Amino acid sequence: MSPSGVVFNIQRFSTHDGPGIRTTVFFKGCPLSCQWCANPESISGSPQLMVRDIKCTGCGACIEVCPEQAITLNTELKRHINWGQCTQCFNCVDACLYGALTVIGETWTPDSIVEEVEKDRIFYKNSGGGVTISGGEPLLQHNFLKETLEHLKKNNLHITLDTTGFTSQTVLNKILPFVDLVLFDIKHLDPEAHHAFTGVENETILENAGYISNHVNTWFRIPLIQGINDSQDHISLVTDLAKKLGVEKISLLPFHEGGTSKWRQLGLQRPDHTAISFRQ
Repeated sequence: MSPSGVVFNIQRFSTHDGPGIRTTVFFKGCPLSCQWCANPESISGSPQLMVRDIKCTGCGACIEVCPEQAITLNTELKRHINWGQCTQCFNCVDACLYGALTVIGETWTPDSIVEEVEKDRIFYKNSGGGVTISGGEPLLQHNFLKETLEHLKKNNLHITLDTTGFTSQTVLNKILPFVDLVLFDIKHLDPEAHHAFTGVENETILENAGYISNHVNTWFRIPLIQGINDSQDHISLVTDLAKKLGVEKISLLPFHEGGTSKWRQLGLQRPDHTAISFRQ
């Protein structure tokens, strides 16, 4: 039986996730907890409830079907969810007629992903594009990823893997033979700073940067966070590392606050590994 996996988005006409026009498949689950994460819905590997208060009419249908009595309305008919009581049963999602309650993350099979991305083949052919697997960290679902990549390769599609590099070389050896290009995310080169702002060490990540670049064409991607990793000295160090490893390209990604509201919509708080405040 083919393994299945959890995907939280399939984005068409992506032009910044590798060469040409691409379809990017976002796998759910990430071992890092970066303070600046713009996609907090990618961190958990399981489907999650997300609220969209602007669409809520205060009809109360969700209250009636919640087995944990985790949903209430105030006197102004504003819905409130007690996230500590919520068991993510999603009964409320089925009851909501207005799209104010949604599930982030769906179960897919390798065949269903191939069927979906094949719809865009004409764009890949005309632009030199293909499929990018991103996350979260797609290598967390490495068995599902491997079979998906095998199916994609049988269809002669160009495959790009976007990864944090926080994995084992055993996993990399399973996956890299099916990958044409790796987008390798570099958060910070200083070990203490990396742990402070992402929650994990970077020794494994930097070792894997060398290992991957020795096996597959690699581009570095750096999310520039003001006051954290955007100094000229740090960027110079990343450039030196890229030259040393034979990395073909470095992309600098500007920080944005697009994920700020998502934390609240998921009933989460932004991780605060240090006392950082983002300067604007």
